[in-house]
Amino acid sequence: MAQYQNIFTQVQVEGPAYAGVPLRPGSSPRETQTTFNYWLGKIGDAQVGPVYLGFTGVCSILCGFVAIEIIGLNMSASVDWSPIEFVHQFSWLALEPPKPEYGLTIPPLKEGGWWLRAGFFMTVSIALWWVRTYRRSRELGMGTHVSWAFASAIFL
Repeated sequence: MAQYQNIFTQVQVEGPAYAGVPLRPGSSPRETQTTFNYWLGKIGDAQVGPVYLGFTGVCSILCGFVAIEIIGLNMSASVDWSPIEFVHQFSWLALEPPKPEYGLTIPPLKEGGWWLRAGFFMTVSIALWWVRTYRRSRELGMGTHVSWAFASAIFL
């Protein structure tokens, strides 16, 4: 089936919603709701959905959210919860790693423990997203080359 695609097009073609690659028997179902977004249609396909996250996708998003929440809340706490100071000093705010004297022990939260926890949750999030991409490509009968390219980027 031919598709019309053009970057920054003034003509938006909106046909019936495309359900995606056919699933193999026994595969987990996708979310079937699709919507069309006018502004996405300005730069390409306006269809949003169907979306399938699955267990690993949901866990990945949750772990990433926890990591970003740890970083953001610690940065806010370092400026005494002032939104104006947060924006003003944003470029200089950081979640600092533990000092060398702690070695391989787990430091207190205020002295680098939050940095370790944020790093753990972000690492788990990225690893789970890789598992998701690999499993989805296998379930859809596609090649796993994108997953292995992502793994190579993670390794670097």
